[in-house]
Order: sequence, then structure tokens, then C-alpha cells
Amino acid sequence: MLKKSLIALGALLLLFPTAAFAAEPSNAMLDMGLNALWILVAAILVLLMQGGFILLETGATRMKNAGHVAGKTIFTVGLCSLVYWAVGYGFTFGAEASEGLNKFIGIGDFFFDPAKAATESDSFPSTIFFVFQLAFAAVSLSIAWGGFAERAKLSAYVVYTLLFVSVIYPVIAHWIWGGGWLAQDGAQDFAGSTVVHLTGAIGAFAATLLLKPRIGKYNKDGSANQIAGHNQVFSALAVLILWVGWFGFNAGSAVAVGDGFFGFVAFNTQLGAAAGAVAAMFISWIVLGKSDIPTMLNGALAGLVAITASCAFVDPWAAVVIGLLAGLLVFASMRFFEKIRVDDPIAALSVHGVAGIWGTLANGLFATEELVEKVGVGAPGLFYGGGFGQLWVQFESVVVCGAYAFVASYVLLWIMKKVIGFRVTEEQEIMGLDLSEHGTYGYPEQMKKTSASV
Repeated sequence: MLKKSLIALGALLLLFPTAAFAAEPSNAMLDMGLNALWILVAAILVLLMQGGFILLETGATRMKNAGHVAGKTIFTVGLCSLVYWAVGYGFTFGAEASEGLNKFIGIGDFFFDPAKAATESDSFPSTIFFVFQLAFAAVSLSIAWGGFAERAKLSAYVVYTLLFVSVIYPVIAHWIWGGGWLAQDGAQDFAGSTVVHLTGAIGAFAATLLLKPRIGKYNKDGSANQIAGHNQVFSALAVLILWVGWFGFNAGSAVAVGDGFFGFVAFNTQLGAAAGAVAAMFISWIVLGKSDIPTMLNGALAGLVAITASCAFVDPWAAVVIGLLAGLLVFASMRFFEKIRVDDPIAALSVHGVAGIWGTLANGLFATEELVEKVGVGAPGLFYGGGFGQLWVQFESVVVCGAYAFVASYVLLWIMKKVIGFRVTEEQEIMGLDLSEHGTYGYPEQMKKTSASV
């Protein structure tokens, strides 16, 4: 029996080289498979960031709104997916348009059909690219919800999702990523400091201006009251989930694994996040006398947001500088918005808006000639012999994209406010959105105890 087994094994070994040679895929097929696998993994990481947003917004708001925050996030991601499939992807990457029109908006690939869709690259399937880009749109939408927190009707989330994913986010994404006019100018935004983060933050800004502050946030003399979130552990876990998911966000945007460049992008991402967390912790400790936990957490996120545009264009030392300044900026920005009576419960304007602006502009300073040549977008920054040219393009993209996102969001939300209403009633806000919008509590036992004690 043993002898027969050895003979069979020997025959297999003799045949193996021939069989392996016959079945060996081409280099192109192997590259496509590896790229597709990495992009899909990256897309999953970005989609899992929604778990981070659930915990972040829940932890930063009050217990009576916890279930609402979690539920509306799942629902809006679902609605976002359908709208992006129907029109969002087509307005971003659709190419069937005249040359002049296509500079401003994509046309084509509506109701995305993998069999008919224009393929972004021969190195990975269009279906995987679609899922990856959908995850980015969902993140930008979740950022906008920071301006709605604790006071917006559920119907407002439905309507704004339809509008944001169809006529706001896709237009800006097309300008920079879809071959639009800013892309032709050489705008550098590798993974979305402007496209994703600034766009979402500006949507949040428009919403919070129209909704006005939460009840009890400001006194008649203009001084602010702290409305503490109910769970800082949730918030810290949220930041860790988002931090990990960001590797899909940034490194995934390399959309290739062949030369290992995605590892360099991940390396810069880690440095930027780390520097932001450390800078925010120390500045709050110095100014406040105590190291403020929410500031520390927001510093890490600000570092991630800032490095998102530049992670593929700058040297590691510059990634640290970008993250450090983002951590300092988020501390100052949070205090500024509170002083001017802009009620931003999860600091979306500071973390995603201000840090997004800084991260986009940073390319105009720190982008190196070697990395610009590798990525193939734009020109070197001011400190690397490029003059002010790239800095101007980065400034232009921030101003134009920010202005479009604000005007479109404000006008559409203002119309919605007049037609169907935007904010819950005072009684509903005091009661909490869990009960007033959904008829149940996120923490039923705890809230029953609280109600009984009152």
C-alpha cells in the first residue's frame, strides 16, 4: 500500500511542472486579481467606517437620541447606495457627454450596469470600483449628519440623502476625480480631503445654520453651555474604528498593489493621524490645564482628514507636520465655532472642514517632484521648487468646491425647511428623537429608570 502511494506521489510531482505551466495565469491576469482583491478589501474597510460614525455620533450626543443615531445611519447608507447606483455614479464618472459639458458633470452609466458600464481601468473590474466609490459617497454623507444631530426630523435625512448623493457630492467628485475641470487644472486630492470631507462638512454647516442651536446650548448673554456626550468610550472606540478604516480610504485609493506604493500611503496616513492626536492632546493640556478627551479624539481624526489629500504626494516628515498642524487647528476651530454660536455637536466643521481645507492646501506646499511624477497629477509644491502654481490650484479647488457645496446645500435645505419642515418641535427635542421619531428608546431600561426618577 505504501509503495503504491509513493508511486502515485512521484507521478504527481513529475506532472506538476507541466500542469502548473499550463494553468499559470498571465501577469496581467494576476495583477488584475490582486488589484481587485485589494480594492474590494479597501471598500469593505471604508464601509465599516459607518460603524465608527454610529459610535462617534452616539457617544458625542445624549442618551435619549442614541437609537435614532444608529438607526438613521443604517437607513441612509441604504438609501445612499440606491441613489448612487441610479444617478450618483453616472454624474461622477459617466463619460457620454460633449467635451464642454463633461468638464462640469458626468453623463452616462446611470442605473449602473456592470455589463455596459465604462471601465475605469483594465486592471480591476468596474463592479469593484463602483463599490469602492459608493463607500466614499456614504462617508461624505455621514459627515454631513453632524450638523443635523439631535434636532432634525427623520424626513430631513431622507430628502437630503436624495439631494446630496445626486446633485451635490457627484458634481464635486467629478470635478476632481472624474476628469472634470479641476482635474484638468491639476488639483491634487488623493483620497478626498476636499471631495469627501470638506463637502460633507459644508453640508453640515448649512444644516446647523438653518436648524439653529439645540435647546439649552446658549444662554441669553451668548455664553455657551456644555452639552456633554453620554459615552466617551463609544467615541474613543469610534475613532479607532475610523482610524483602521482609513487605511482602506487612503491606501485603497492607490487602486493597485503591484509596486507596493499603497504601503507608503498607509505609512504616511499613520504618521498624520498620530501627530494629530498628540498635538491636540498637548494643546488642550497647555491651554485648559487638563488634557481634554474629545479634543484628543478629534485631533486624531483631524490628522487623518488632513493627510487624506496629501498621503501620496508628500514625504513622511511632511505628513507629521500636516498632522501636527491639523491637531492644533481642530482645537482652535472648535472653540471658534462655539464662540460664534454655531452648534456643531460632533465637531464636523472643525474635524472635516477646517482640517480638510488645511490638508488640501498642504499639497501646494509639500508635494515632492518625485511623488507628483509617480501619481501623475499636478505639480510640485512651493517648498519643492514648484512656485505658487500648485498652491493656487489647491486654493481654487477648496474655494470653488466649498462654495458649491454650501450654496447647493443651503438652498435645498432652505426649500425643504419651508415646504416640509426641518426641525422637530421643542417638545420632541426635549423628549428625545428615540421616542419622538421612532417610538422607542435606544436604552429602554435606563430611560425608564430615568423617567421614573423624574
